[in-house]
Amino acid sequence: MIVVEKKLKGHKGEIKLIPENLDDLWHLKYIIEPKDIVFSLTKRISESSDKLRSDKEKITVRLGIEVEKVEFHKFANRLRITGKIVAGIEDSGYHTLNITTGKELSIIKEWKDEQLKRIEEAEEASKRPEIAILTIEEGEAVIGVVKQWGVEEISNVRMSYGKDMANYRLEFFNDVAKQLKNVNFKYLVVAGPGFVKDDFMKFLKEKYSELAKKTIVVDTSSIGIRGFIEVLKRGVLKRIAGELRLIEEAEYLDLLLKRIAKGKLVAYGLDEVRKAQEYGAIEVLLITDEFLREQREKWDVDNLLQSVELSKGKVVIMSTEFEPGKRLHALGGIAALLRFDVV
Repeated sequence: MIVVEKKLKGHKGEIKLIPENLDDLWHLKYIIEPKDIVFSLTKRISESSDKLRSDKEKITVRLGIEVEKVEFHKFANRLRITGKIVAGIEDSGYHTLNITTGKELSIIKEWKDEQLKRIEEAEEASKRPEIAILTIEEGEAVIGVVKQWGVEEISNVRMSYGKDMANYRLEFFNDVAKQLKNVNFKYLVVAGPGFVKDDFMKFLKEKYSELAKKTIVVDTSSIGIRGFIEVLKRGVLKRIAGELRLIEEAEYLDLLLKRIAKGKLVAYGLDEVRKAQEYGAIEVLLITDEFLREQREKWDVDNLLQSVELSKGKVVIMSTEFEPGKRLHALGGIAALLRFDVV
């Protein structure tokens, strides 16, 4: 994400920015809230156009709207922001701004600490290398790309066994390599159970040497989503791209589930978490982005986040686009790892 300009007095004011990729649009979904003012270029029908004509002229204008609804369309690569027009060539009516990558927008609001932090993280993440993960076993390969909101599966290659095992394997590896060549990445992690991943690496070195130079191999017990999570947990991506929040999320969820099983040093569900914070017991607060968004409409959940940080606790906002966040959301959307048990 490119921050073009900041005009803030304290936490209030305008930030002008340009989303560079799908990840940035996802971040904006959780930054832009109802009552915010958002400006961007958009298309409107010219008032001078003949209302009876079917080919009405559309002109590009800069409109400001007071936000009522924000929708993230992952597969359409856009963010739809709908609200009442408050500035521009018109000062009444409603409009939807379609924000795509490369399109500048300005957001005017009372900024929360975690929202400013999210923008900073998005700026830093845009400087990191793109990483793809290939999980492979005999006859099946699943390719994903690492996003800030999770690992997105983009390709699945399957092939049935044939009588000629050597030719079968060569054809399978060729199909997988062709899929990889269509993916834009700087580093590739090849993972999976058994020896197929190692054989595929040998194949890359022989047939696709340039691709092999940016590839590392790791062991996992599964392929697909489970394999992706195993790669994250093993810390492989830390060596490649520095700190990635996905690794942290997977590790924290593991620790949370272990503590829930033991019934110690853990709180989950809003009532338990609130009680724990009354005692200053929270070491790490885990909360999903969707839960945070839902609760802001009901009560001042940001006070809880600030209270945790003031008591030297850590707040981790987890993405519901990825498995750890989905699992936390199923547990109520909020949980905490405690310094001490609260009776």
